[in-house]
Amino acid sequence: MANQHVSFFEQVNRNFDRAAAFTQHAPGLLSIIKACNSVYHFTFPLEKDDGQIEVIHAWRAEHSHHKLPTKGGIRYSLGVNEDEVMALAALMTYKCAVVDVPFGGAKGGIKIDGRKYSKDELERITRRYTFELVKKNFIGPGIDVPAPDFGTGAREMAWIVDTYTALAPDKLEGAACVTGKPLAQGGIRGRAEATGQGLAFVTREVCGVLEDMKALGLSTGLAGKRVVVQGLGNVGHNTAKFLEEEGAILVGLVEYEGAIHNPAGLDLAKVLVHREETKSLLNFPGATNLPNRMDGLELECDILVPAALESQITIENAGRIQAKIIVEGANGPVTSDASEALDERGVLIIPDHYANAGGVVVSYFEWLKNLSHVRLGRMEKRHEEQAFRRVLKTVERKTGTTFSEEELSLASHGADEAELVKSGLEDTMVTAFHQLRQIRARHGNKIDLRTAAFVDAIDKIATCYENLGIFP
Repeated sequence: MANQHVSFFEQVNRNFDRAAAFTQHAPGLLSIIKACNSVYHFTFPLEKDDGQIEVIHAWRAEHSHHKLPTKGGIRYSLGVNEDEVMALAALMTYKCAVVDVPFGGAKGGIKIDGRKYSKDELERITRRYTFELVKKNFIGPGIDVPAPDFGTGAREMAWIVDTYTALAPDKLEGAACVTGKPLAQGGIRGRAEATGQGLAFVTREVCGVLEDMKALGLSTGLAGKRVVVQGLGNVGHNTAKFLEEEGAILVGLVEYEGAIHNPAGLDLAKVLVHREETKSLLNFPGATNLPNRMDGLELECDILVPAALESQITIENAGRIQAKIIVEGANGPVTSDASEALDERGVLIIPDHYANAGGVVVSYFEWLKNLSHVRLGRMEKRHEEQAFRRVLKTVERKTGTTFSEEELSLASHGADEAELVKSGLEDTMVTAFHQLRQIRARHGNKIDLRTAAFVDAIDKIATCYENLGIFP
């Protein structure tokens, strides 16, 4: 019998339903949590540089208004469609709940291949998209706050905030209408690498649990773990970089043009230079080429990080996956049936709506910074340094020890914005992981971490509705 196609949004809801069975909430409440609140599909004309007119299709979905604003990225991809933005908005709802970020979930997208448009054309597309969102009240610091996603970055966010503030010049908090902006436009240090840094924190924490590593036949710690990363965009690149710094061995890297493999390890920096020069991962010195990129996912390794797009691991290739741990860097890279099959084989999957939450965590910090109009660390950094110095000077007087100026500076250093962001991100990801393990243990370890994360999100969102008196 032919495989029946299951849409991305249906897959998310399958995972939701599986977890909902482990909760005690009323069916009506569960239906409200699962439903997508609003979807806006619109078209607009683009005059291209050569004078031709092209019709652009775009979407914005707001999945849940249990907390406002809603939050979610904007992607530029030919794969964008209504089902995808609904699914990604739903995942954002559950993601924000798991890491205790007070947003509802949203997502947006424009159906284009950004590589085929000039900078001026992309700017016109982005500004018109923003105008349409403003017109329909689908953007604003307390309404809906976009961010970068596949195919977009700080440049596009700068165009969005500039357009929004031009249309709403009286809004003092206008910079908070979008996150992932350049620093000069109100961005925050550490946002660009946040998702990758968060994935590295997650992977390190996972590998530090003796009980779980023992069950997989692995030692604790990241050092020496063999890692394959799919996708060398912002997320995959930073994840690979931070894991390599922690002592992991990159044995495989996968991109759209193919994959490369070296059991002895790949030097990420050299690979990136090679790809910049040749426009391809392939033919990297000392590595084996795998022209079919999907073969890269099936390499023998301890940890696989799919950090590209959704539905990369399906029921068709799940049986050939050799990784013992899968850390979902992308949204929905493992389909729901593949996830079940891998779990039955004992593969430990760290689910997307927890693992890749680093971006929204640091976006939350940026949003707070924009609302307060104060850079993190600006008010307390010098005070902390002076207080630490007074303590050290007291130690010198009491003990006769003398610290050099270099030692005093190092020991009394006050945290700056980047350090505070990193600290807040690490605390959030580590705390959430152990909460999920507790939920799994509460159910006798009979559920996987994906189900535990959905249970966690459902319970938290349900509490919001119950506190409003909507449900008993």
